[in-house]
Amino acid sequence: MTDTATTRTIIGLIGNVISFLLFLSPVPTFVKIIKEKAVKDFKSDPYVATLLNCAMWIFYGLPLITHNNTLVVTINGIGFVIECIYVAIFFVFSPGKKKTRIIVELVIEVIFMAIVILITVFAFHTSKTRAMFVGILCIIFNICMYSSPLTVMRMVIKTKSVKYMPFYLSLANFTNGLVWLIYGLLDFDINLVLPNGLGALSGLIQLILYGIYYRSTKWDDDNDVRGDRSEVELPSSA
Repeated sequence: MTDTATTRTIIGLIGNVISFLLFLSPVPTFVKIIKEKAVKDFKSDPYVATLLNCAMWIFYGLPLITHNNTLVVTINGIGFVIECIYVAIFFVFSPGKKKTRIIVELVIEVIFMAIVILITVFAFHTSKTRAMFVGILCIIFNICMYSSPLTVMRMVIKTKSVKYMPFYLSLANFTNGLVWLIYGLLDFDINLVLPNGLGALSGLIQLILYGIYYRSTKWDDDNDVRGDRSEVELPSSA
């Protein structure tokens, strides 16, 4: 039992490091935004969505809901702070309409979290039922966020080019999903196993596509910038 707990802690620490690096992956985008003092065509949606995702996993990892998930709380707490910084930068350098949209989205998220917390505390009276309720919501959010690279994968298949699907980001997504999958399996937490298993599968498919279409990619064609590939945020998760 002790060996399993120690192994789970080590795996969780590795997951924290990988997830932390993934949270930092959009930094070049924000450096560009700050330098140009404009968000241009970049979208705030992935960062606002990841903010809520982190908040949900923090809540899930608290002793009120589950036990032995301190490392889930730590990485998502760090992620929450990082995403707050990203959203704040977006807000500062966005025009009026985009600022209004960000405020509306954040207010909706606060209301949603308040409702989830109230329902969890007052409608469910055992750790098992609370974990099931919050866990289902976390799974839904994670699956939605892990499905976001599908657009990129469709483009890769259509164009036979991996130019806009960075290899290291795909590898990090795969590794992140795999590590948190193992973490969840060691204590068999289905709410961690299911979304991160799908996340690892998504990352694996991206790597396979990269291997298939790498040679057919014309790296010097099309010098335009097609959006921000770092906008494909991962749910750290855990």
